[in-house]
Amino acid sequence: MTTPERKYRVEIQSMMYVSGEIADPLPEVTGLVEDIVRSQVVELLLCATQQSARRGSRSIGVEDLIFIIRGDKAKVSRLRNYLSWKDVRKNAKEEGGGGDTEANLLDDPATTNAPGGPVAAPGKIRKAKVRLPWDLSSIIPIESLHDPDNPEEEDEEDIEANQATLERLKNADERTRVMSRDEYVHWSECRQASFTYRKSKRFREWCGMGAVVETKPSDEIVDILGFLTFEMVTTITEEALKVRATEQLLQGQEGGRKGRKKEPGLFDGPEEGVEPLQIRHVEEAYRRLQRVGKGRGLRTFQGGLVRSRVTLI
Repeated sequence: MTTPERKYRVEIQSMMYVSGEIADPLPEVTGLVEDIVRSQVVELLLCATQQSARRGSRSIGVEDLIFIIRGDKAKVSRLRNYLSWKDVRKNAKEEGGGGDTEANLLDDPATTNAPGGPVAAPGKIRKAKVRLPWDLSSIIPIESLHDPDNPEEEDEEDIEANQATLERLKNADERTRVMSRDEYVHWSECRQASFTYRKSKRFREWCGMGAVVETKPSDEIVDILGFLTFEMVTTITEEALKVRATEQLLQGQEGGRKGRKKEPGLFDGPEEGVEPLQIRHVEEAYRRLQRVGKGRGLRTFQGGLVRSRVTLI
């Protein structure tokens, strides 16, 4: 079998840099991450196709993708927030009569003026809450229980899910605090990296979407997959960095047993820079992310050769 062509080295390099890796990771590492993400996208499409078939539909819906990742509350919360603001930007761009409205709202959701003209009157832009079929509010109308002046109030589940997002923002703040102006500009540009933005056709060919799903998914589905692929690269990178930190800690302990660490001398050269992630770090990170619960394998074993279920990152 021939190795699939890799088309997203630059994008993955930017995503890994935003997630804590050095600005220029090893090409073999970005290639491995791309292979992992491609296999994850194919698995996600297969699961979404099966889920849509269960509800009697031939096309994948937004609720199918969210239902598959429903166990990760933080990711679902970020995805719903992304979809909500995406709808706000779309409506504001239509009302504003053009211009770079989307970019302005992306930087500041409360923006009311854009180069193309006023978007809306102050206080009129509101984030629409994405409702799912299994939400209680979708079954029983309980809007009257909420404060009409505060339609964006969060429940306990949303607050719990946002803890992971706040932790990620904290890490990003600590990392960018020591950056120069040029470094921060580059880091901000890397945050805009995407598998799908203005690359929808290439993304469909890259993951073999036409061979996996029966009907052509909508542009909204492709946008969600672009969001999820960014999340995959971020999760893999963060886990690989933990693996490298553990490895360095163990190496330091072993060096301490062998003898005292050599003190830097007057004529010693400068210390080496941060070591980039190696293939072994990414492979171990993927193994950890695929690890099932304790004893689960024994309970589900039925004998013979069976296809192991790939855990979605």
